[in-house]
Amino acid sequence: MNKNSSNIMALAPNTSNKRETVCIFGTGDFGRALGHKMIQSGYSVVYGSRSTQISNLIPKDAEVLGHAEAAQKASIIIIAIQRQHYNFLTPLAEILHGKVLVDISNNLKLNQYPESNAEYLAQLLPGSKVVKAFNTVSAWALQSGTLDASRQVFVCGDDVEAKQMVMNIVRALGLTPLDKGSLLAAQEIENYPLQLFPMWKFPMFLSLGLTIFFFIYCLVLEVIYTYIYEKNDLSFYIAITIPNRVCPVMALILLALVYLPGIFAAIIQLYRGTKYRRFPDWLDRWMLCRKQLGLIALAFASLHVLYTLVSPLRAYVRWRTSTGIISQALNNQTEPLDHTNAWLSDSYLALGVLGYFLFVLLGITSLPSVSNNVNWREFRFVQSKLGYLALIFCTAHTMVYGGKWFLNPLAYKWYLPDIYILSLVIPCAILVVKFVLILPCVDKPLTQIRQGWERNPKYSE
Repeated sequence: MNKNSSNIMALAPNTSNKRETVCIFGTGDFGRALGHKMIQSGYSVVYGSRSTQISNLIPKDAEVLGHAEAAQKASIIIIAIQRQHYNFLTPLAEILHGKVLVDISNNLKLNQYPESNAEYLAQLLPGSKVVKAFNTVSAWALQSGTLDASRQVFVCGDDVEAKQMVMNIVRALGLTPLDKGSLLAAQEIENYPLQLFPMWKFPMFLSLGLTIFFFIYCLVLEVIYTYIYEKNDLSFYIAITIPNRVCPVMALILLALVYLPGIFAAIIQLYRGTKYRRFPDWLDRWMLCRKQLGLIALAFASLHVLYTLVSPLRAYVRWRTSTGIISQALNNQTEPLDHTNAWLSDSYLALGVLGYFLFVLLGITSLPSVSNNVNWREFRFVQSKLGYLALIFCTAHTMVYGGKWFLNPLAYKWYLPDIYILSLVIPCAILVVKFVLILPCVDKPLTQIRQGWERNPKYSE
């Protein structure tokens, strides 16, 4: 069989392995897309609709009947209509008794109703087995083969057997079911599609606030101070120079903030002498968004790399270089190579390259497609061990670059420290505390606590 024929067979319904009949109430975009996908997967599909006329939009292999007649042909009925139209189901209660009803509806805003749509449906039809599913998948994703969208489908319901039947359908469609428990989880599942980057809000607002602060800080020291005291207009620094100072600082600080909650957690566990007490809410939320903080830090590091690569193209840099050459020519002297500066320069670049390489490695392994293919120990090694190594390299990179300014009075304009000095406070503090935590006298009791040992067992209650 040639390649083209195999592709055609993959797209066509497998008639030799025909599955059961599924009923879909509703012929909207999602109902049609889901029915088409199910037909491709070998299911027989019958639509329940107010109008039994066949439309060109309906999959050609599907049957269209009235709601009552369609419901009698299947044990699983997918309710592809909005909540405000559920009342028409009440007269069908006897026909729907004992059948599995799959609620796929969503709302227009978070917590729009006191109870979830699935719970409301279960109240209307107490004799039916209601399962919540498919509300996190779009019609476009089903039509495009779900190649460019999430394959994960949240499923919840009170009847285990009914829930398993729905999860089997999800798997047959090439999607991945995730059991979220009883129908009480339906409200959370319905809120999920309405949330806009829920885990990114804190990292993004924090990053935006710090970026604005450091940008203004650099603007004051680099542009305003110079203009006031030296009458030198360096306002063009706003385009490249200041962003190229802010980006590495933000990358280093955000990377440090990824590992800071782990330090706090270790100190809290040592202080309490148990792992069976919850961390404070702020620490829990902080630990949950570490991945997002790390990815934003990687974005800042990448911008720093790009800004650095384009710096030689700047007119200011070319002018400064040509001015230095002409000055040496007019004075008929050549500055000898400063081996100390050469070592510092090469060390600074080498540390930056190594730090950025590990940064990228951390970002790659945080992707679900990569992290799902490594075991927990491998993932922990990369994210923890190599992550701290990346923090060491990036901190050393910054120290080598800005170390000469730490004790230089000229670096403290208006008695304010240079931005590089500020960027090293949190990373250096983390590395020092981490060094203390890995000492045998501290690491041993911490490991015992994380393995279940308690200093005072009453906290386990």
